[in-house]
Amino acid sequence: MLARLAATRLREIRQVLRPTSQTTRFLSTALNYHLDTPENNPNLPWEFSDKNREKVKEILSHYPSNYQQSAVIPLLDLAQQQHGGWLPVSAMDAVAKVVGVAPIRIYEVATFYSMFNRTPVGKYHLLVCGTTPCMIRGSREIEDALLKHLGVKRNEVTKDGLFSVGEMECMGCCVNAPMITVADYSNGSEGYTYNYYEDVTPKRVVEIVETLKRGEKLPPGTQNPNRIRCGPEGGNTSLQGEPKPPPCRDLDAC
Repeated sequence: MLARLAATRLREIRQVLRPTSQTTRFLSTALNYHLDTPENNPNLPWEFSDKNREKVKEILSHYPSNYQQSAVIPLLDLAQQQHGGWLPVSAMDAVAKVVGVAPIRIYEVATFYSMFNRTPVGKYHLLVCGTTPCMIRGSREIEDALLKHLGVKRNEVTKDGLFSVGEMECMGCCVNAPMITVADYSNGSEGYTYNYYEDVTPKRVVEIVETLKRGEKLPPGTQNPNRIRCGPEGGNTSLQGEPKPPPCRDLDAC
């Protein structure tokens, strides 16, 4: 009796989790499912460009001949840059052939790391840090400002194909929280950049978007004019001279 109930419940759960279309996902299954579409299926031809084939050789040269599979992450990154910021299945299959492993080994990597996008993104993919320091400093308001200004939801692409907005966990610039990063795929792998913009505000991120829309570049790093890199706003208020040595130890004798 219990076994039958468990089996019935399992069928119900599977029914809830099963996608109802090629674009609909339930709960967290969007991270795991792949359904073939006309734009993303293993029958579509995909190869590295001539220039990137040379980069592939250079990347592989950093690894012993019996450990070529260790190059999977940089090769996937290169493929993503070439393909406008996302990885179709055929690109992952191409990487599998390069390193000589079963395609499933490549899928495992591409589905584990959030840096790999498996659906199309904008030419400028904006990632908002959502970890605690940035959240405390207003990252949710920053994301809301971006989504409202661009008229999209998270991970959607604007109609002109220029922008998409996503979330990423800690980017390591907590002292300059909140921050976003901009992955620029507008010029393919040759002109690819990945820049941090720190100390941002809802107003400033909108200005950043408009600057990128005009095709202009802006200096990365802190957007606070009163801060130098990650130094304190307004300059140091302590440790302005040489610190005194500890009184119990002769440093010159060391």
